[in-house]
Amino acid sequence: MTTPKYRRILLKLGGEALAGEGGVGINPKHAEEVATKVKAVKDLGVEVALVIGGGNLWRGRTGIQAGMERVTADHIGMIGTVMNALALQDALERIGIVTRSMTAFEMRAMAEPYIRRRAIRHLEKGRVVIFAGGTGNPYFSTDTAGALRGKEINADVLVKATKVDGVYDDDPKINSNAKKFDYLTYLEAINLQVKVLDMTAVTMCRDDNLPIQVLNLWNDDDLLKAVMGEKVGTMIGR
Repeated sequence: MTTPKYRRILLKLGGEALAGEGGVGINPKHAEEVATKVKAVKDLGVEVALVIGGGNLWRGRTGIQAGMERVTADHIGMIGTVMNALALQDALERIGIVTRSMTAFEMRAMAEPYIRRRAIRHLEKGRVVIFAGGTGNPYFSTDTAGALRGKEINADVLVKATKVDGVYDDDPKINSNAKKFDYLTYLEAINLQVKVLDMTAVTMCRDDNLPIQVLNLWNDDDLLKAVMGEKVGTMIGR
């Protein structure tokens, strides 16, 4: 295949993709590495939107375990995703990729408010769009935000880029005999309660048949290979 399989993708990243030492904070060098991978896909003519988590800056469950109200803990996490979005936007623009960050709640001094039609127009104009702030509501993960935004912008695939090269039947770091799946149906993924992706996100993708590609962001060229339709990671679909 000499042309990309997908015209428009939603790339879902965890905050750890930008993390500094110990998996916390923002390391600008890691943001640059991610930006370079996004640019390689963009250079193929693929429209790229991203949703990024905030786990490198805040884990809501930490606050909840300390007695914090769940809504407040989630709001802090949502703000963390905006910080990551701005760091990644900066890294992308420093290598010549015009980028727009859009937030699910208003922060007009720093980013545009999310408006679906405007987001699609940015993509059509060749800009990378980063969706920050999750869904704008507590109780929903950024995986769910990725599924939601992917459906709203009519993405061809949701790419869940992690540090694991696919979905396994057990933790491969603990069990050397863990089996990797090349393909799962949505129902199989739900029944397995796969750890790499929120089940609400999987269910949303199933309802509108948005395929999910799980891959290791840091494996050489795996993101590019997936966009070109080559077999990498685990595909979840019908």
